Amino acid sequence: MKQILIILSFLTLFSTSGQTPCTNGTAGDYPCNGFDLQSFISLDEMDAFEGNDSWGWTDPQTGKEYAIMGLDNGTAFIDISNPVAAIYLGKLPTHSQNSIWRDIKTYNNHAFIVSEASNHGMQVFDLTRLRDVSNPPENFDEDAHYSGFGNAHNIVINEDSGYAYAVGTSTYSGGPHFIDISNPLNPTPAGGYSDDSYSHDAQVVTYSGPDTEHLGKEILIGSNENQIAIVDITNKNNPISLSTISYSNVAYTHQGWFTEDQRYFIVGDEIDEINVGFNTRTIIFDFEDLDDPSFHFEYEGPTEAIDHNGYVKGDKYYLSNYRAGMRVLDISQIGDENITELGFFDTYPDSNSANFNGAWSVYPFFASNNIVISDIDRGFFLVRDPSLGLDTGVIAITSPTTGSGLSDAEVVTIEIQNFGTNTQTSIPVFYSLDGAAPVNETYTGSIAQGATDTYSFTTTVDLSELTDYIIVAGTELPGDIDTSNDDTTAEVSNFLCQPETNCTFGDGLRLVSIEEINNSSGCETDGYGDFTNLIANLAQGETYDITLSTGYGNQFVKIWIDFNEDFAFSDNEVILNNYVIAPGSTAGNFIETTTVSIPSNATLGAHTMRVKTNWNEDVPEDACEETAYGETEDYTATIIEDVLGWADVALIDFEIAPNPAKENITITATCEPIESVEVFNILGQRVLYLTFDATMAKNIKINSLNSGMYLIKINTQITKRLIVK
Repeated sequence: MKQILIILSFLTLFSTSGQTPCTNGTAGDYPCNGFDLQSFISLDEMDAFEGNDSWGWTDPQTGKEYAIMGLDNGTAFIDISNPVAAIYLGKLPTHSQNSIWRDIKTYNNHAFIVSEASNHGMQVFDLTRLRDVSNPPENFDEDAHYSGFGNAHNIVINEDSGYAYAVGTSTYSGGPHFIDISNPLNPTPAGGYSDDSYSHDAQVVTYSGPDTEHLGKEILIGSNENQIAIVDITNKNNPISLSTISYSNVAYTHQGWFTEDQRYFIVGDEIDEINVGFNTRTIIFDFEDLDDPSFHFEYEGPTEAIDHNGYVKGDKYYLSNYRAGMRVLDISQIGDENITELGFFDTYPDSNSANFNGAWSVYPFFASNNIVISDIDRGFFLVRDPSLGLDTGVIAITSPTTGSGLSDAEVVTIEIQNFGTNTQTSIPVFYSLDGAAPVNETYTGSIAQGATDTYSFTTTVDLSELTDYIIVAGTELPGDIDTSNDDTTAEVSNFLCQPETNCTFGDGLRLVSIEEINNSSGCETDGYGDFTNLIANLAQGETYDITLSTGYGNQFVKIWIDFNEDFAFSDNEVILNNYVIAPGSTAGNFIETTTVSIPSNATLGAHTMRVKTNWNEDVPEDACEETAYGETEDYTATIIEDVLGWADVALIDFEIAPNPAKENITITATCEPIESVEVFNILGQRVLYLTFDATMAKNIKINSLNSGMYLIKINTQITKRLIVK
């Protein structure tokens, strides 16, 4: 029961500090067993009087880890990517007023924050903003707010379903208040559950445990003051109570957490140590049957301190134990009713008595194995087990990054961290693109414990295609005792620049017509139109008419074809250089035809063709540059080889009608009779061959041909183009 007045008697004496090893039972002033102090940030530095809850977030783009700590006057964000030099980035102030109760969870790169403060509701904060903090500490603004309730004691999130559950509100008799957060910036109410009274805390999972009847369902386990309640909340409109269970000497059922196999549920009662007088008690239930749970056994800790929040990671249970600090328990033999203490870090060295001071919460889920302890009286602690000796990993892929014009030789640069206790050299590193075979190299430098360094691979990566890529990079240190933090993943997109400009006055393109492309359009959104689905087949060394239309005069037009496909549109790729439509004119409807020539050595294949306009002056040399007026449109030009002699001058005098055609064509000769007809596609492949008695006219079916451009040969001589619709 956190709702008890906490009277602080400790004045903060320390501000930010670096690593302090646990030596002979202490890390500086703090009793410890098996955990070093990595970093400490005082309440004073965070401009707060009291601390409370904590959580964490790992940036999926960079791999950086961030701690989130609740304060009486807001929420603190801390960069722990260098764990021995944590950086306080700033604070999101409370929405309404100060309170000693604040709770945070994360989903989809956003933090969701509630408080017991009146009219606080739920704050939403976009965590990706932490990437761009240049001058910490900053005061942040919330990105969204949910006011479906006023105060709440806690918040629970099931990241699988995209729902948040506020508990201890004034709605639904204090039971869970459902919120759809699938769109984090637009949280919407989704009902609630009130049948089992006030819920102080809860865990919600997509069930994968031993009770096959409930596999795949969304199950809420509520710690409801005097009992545990198990509820099927799959259907938000019809929650179903499965069972409840209590235990002896119940005082205040505070919080609980599943083992990872979802067989056992570990519960803490917050004030039984005060009311009954025994040492820290942890209660374990067997949830093999969710409809009929059973008591399993109790574990008694070595001190009389009050237990608070506890979380499971692997076969360890991390317990915030108020004045006894963080206690770490081995639960690998929980099925045999056996739990033992592995170690601890005591953030309240004054005593281990049953009072409400010291460690409020812990967050043990970082891949780095750094553990956050949020202390009521002192502030933020980051600790780690030093026995994780050989332990390195890639914490960030710093290049390449998403952008336009990525090349076929991008350098992959990574940031390596030494999580272990010994200086490491000659670390095997790798990267893999889209699941392909890894590129293996060796970092030959030296990284001290807790330090980081960068490494750039000598083997580059091809990101020249316009698409999204997944790069995984990591270390493969022999003997690494924790492989869960070895690698990280980055999403990188290569896109074509889309310059924005104003075409609302008619400065844009109303028509682009060349060969198969005949595109009538208007002013596209933000002055950019992606018409790369429209293709013109253009031959090396040929000249073509192009018709252009605009709605305002004095429009300069420039056209590039990206022959080398580097998305840079260079000067030697210009095929129309600042042709001016309707010089000196103002508003109107102007249509003009000019010519463009394809270089005889133009690279074969499909390329982006960019058509760009600018009013009253030359189009910039940089095709990505934004202008005040004009428009940019992208098409596809397929360059084909002139091996068949692409010419409109017939060697035999004849006509093709209709052309373009879809079903049938008639070939009519005026001199020499027709004896054979051959049809070739743009790759030079023969797709149709007919022979017949000499005739001056012949009807031919072409409905078997795909749409596109073809060549017609008459009597083995090269003749004209045919366009199939």
